[in-house]
Amino acid sequence: MKITLLLIAAAYLALAGILYFSQRSLLYFPSPAYEHDFDKLLIDSDDERINVIVLNPNKPNAILYFGGNAEPVVFNAEPFTRHLAEHTIYLMDYRGYGESTGSPTEAGLFADAVALFDAIREQHQRVSLIGRSLGSGVATYLATQRSVDKLALITPFDSIANVAKKRMPIFPVTLLLKDQYNSISRAPTITAEVFIAIAEQDNVVPKQHAYNLAAAFNPEQIETLLLRNADHNNISLQPEYFPALSRFLQ
Repeated sequence: MKITLLLIAAAYLALAGILYFSQRSLLYFPSPAYEHDFDKLLIDSDDERINVIVLNPNKPNAILYFGGNAEPVVFNAEPFTRHLAEHTIYLMDYRGYGESTGSPTEAGLFADAVALFDAIREQHQRVSLIGRSLGSGVATYLATQRSVDKLALITPFDSIANVAKKRMPIFPVTLLLKDQYNSISRAPTITAEVFIAIAEQDNVVPKQHAYNLAAAFNPEQIETLLLRNADHNNISLQPEYFPALSRFLQ
């Protein structure tokens, strides 16, 4: 009996160790670089060179877009140019993604977002943010560090730790996780207007996590949209999505 318990304990500790040491390879899925003809902005952040795609240049107001995990941000160029034509839009390749150098970490992505904001702020009257999935954590952080006009969060989470707890309840994920993206703790300090788009059929970030985050904001500053036929990956293809997003960002 003791041997069995020791074997179980050893297996548990081994799995916990694997999760701890490989966690960033399980959390981040860098997208490759794709050729395109859009304008680029290169910014230095820490010791990394961060690539940013620029759409609709020289508009008075700007949008910074922080995409989802494994999402090539350039794929948003056509719909963003069409639906958000009155804004200059900056699509950031996270460090280690696309054409940006380095390896992704929570602190690194946060630093890159602040560096991008500071690089373009003087060129625009107002700056708003869109964060999708992983990018919702980046956008939420940036909204606590800089004054932004509006904050749109697409399929967001309350925290990575809370999502992980549901998937791996037998492990102390709060203790194991290096990158927690604790957006729910930051929400009460955000003063910008907030829009949250929620996918009813989301199996990657179940909708309850988005509702938990929404509840942390002042009810007077937030608008939510539930897209009943959407899942995590196709939410932007729903007919209600871009009209609602465009209205909010006007």
